[in-house]
Amino acid sequence: MTNQSRMPLVEALQNHINKDTISFHVPGHKNGQLSEGQAVNLLKYDVTELTGLDDLHAPSEAIMEAQGLLAAHYQTKKSYFLVNGSTVGNLAMILGSSENGDIVFVQRNCHKSILNGLKLANVRPVFLHPEMDARTSTAAGISRETFAEALEKYPGVKTVILTYPTYYGMVYELQSIIETAHVHGVKVLIDEAHGAHFSRGRFFPSSSLTWGADAVVHSAHKTLPAMTMGSFLHIQNDNIDVLKVEHYLGMLQSSSPSYPIMGSLDSARHYLASYSSEDADFFSRERERFITSLRETGFEVIEADDPLKLLVRFQGLSGFQLQEQLEERGIYAELADPYQVLFILPLLKKGSPFPFERAAEKLKGISPAKGTGSYASFKKKKKITALNVSYKEIDKRMKKWISIEEAAGETAGEVLIPYPPGIPLFYPGEEITEEAIVELKWWMDHGAKFQGGHLLNEGKICVIE
Repeated sequence: MTNQSRMPLVEALQNHINKDTISFHVPGHKNGQLSEGQAVNLLKYDVTELTGLDDLHAPSEAIMEAQGLLAAHYQTKKSYFLVNGSTVGNLAMILGSSENGDIVFVQRNCHKSILNGLKLANVRPVFLHPEMDARTSTAAGISRETFAEALEKYPGVKTVILTYPTYYGMVYELQSIIETAHVHGVKVLIDEAHGAHFSRGRFFPSSSLTWGADAVVHSAHKTLPAMTMGSFLHIQNDNIDVLKVEHYLGMLQSSSPSYPIMGSLDSARHYLASYSSEDADFFSRERERFITSLRETGFEVIEADDPLKLLVRFQGLSGFQLQEQLEERGIYAELADPYQVLFILPLLKKGSPFPFERAAEKLKGISPAKGTGSYASFKKKKKITALNVSYKEIDKRMKKWISIEEAAGETAGEVLIPYPPGIPLFYPGEEITEEAIVELKWWMDHGAKFQGGHLLNEGKICVIE
């Protein structure tokens, strides 16, 4: 048994601060002495690779011990601190487990960092399209039937990359997919960004690590008390080449990693490891009271599979309109879509203060609008698709911008992402279908914001000649 009450890196940082040192090293704020305001306390922890503080890229002291405790908590072969977000974890696990030209199955409602990793690895992606969650009107996970069909169609597949849970906190039947993949010698990589807290079990869904996923990325900063950009990468077994993954982590992560971020990851692991049944019961009671108050105020609340996620709607308002009214009251949701807003609740411990009552009071008086909040019904898409044009060919081809109405049947030339949640609608090299055009127009009509689509406001999208 490991001593999960320790925070080795936090302790090393505090010991360094207690020495009352004089800084003749980077960073330039000199232990916070050149900073103004409240930031000075945080900046005391913003140091560099000094004696006793270890080195993220060659850990042998406090960071090594802290990462060892992380691996012990999640019961993995090896776990790593990430200071460049889950993005760097997704890139490293894809590059570290792929070879040029590999066939790789990818869940189509993946984060854009997965797609970037595929391009960097120069693999052949085959997209597995998700089912739709009827309760939330959002994309869910892939079905066992879709995965089985893909295996039959592409028997040479090397890796499958899945997202679990969804951004909205929904889970799906993943265990049997992992087991089937391993029977066929297929490696399983999971972007479990929103499930870092699943290790506590009972009250929360199971983690993909429980079912033997080969590599898993967690965004600790999304649901644990870690700083933004703080994430974890876990290697579960010998199916993944640890040295190769570490090679890419060394290439992709900053050579000047943030000690405040790393310290917050050490602290977040400690917070999670000490999360008790009494803590879960306390959180459950506070959550139920908040949900009750929302419903009494006139909101529709959809409870996600992950108890930290609530989807909140109000009759007569689109999600974007509801978000606007919430922000006028000083309440900021994680995201809005045409139907709803998403609340991410705090992982409270027993006795932790959080202003649920004040939030409920502020939410009174929301007013509906007329003629809004419509629901879309799109035609079913193909379950399995591949790129029309390879990554290398995409870079060689000329691109042009044409009107949206003329784009069906063409090959997309740039990524187009309604953001959040950051799931691409069009991807370079894919065929643009009539169904995708209808969905794009619907997102635009409902006020969605996009990444990519440089001439979208002129009614044009990029295609490959």
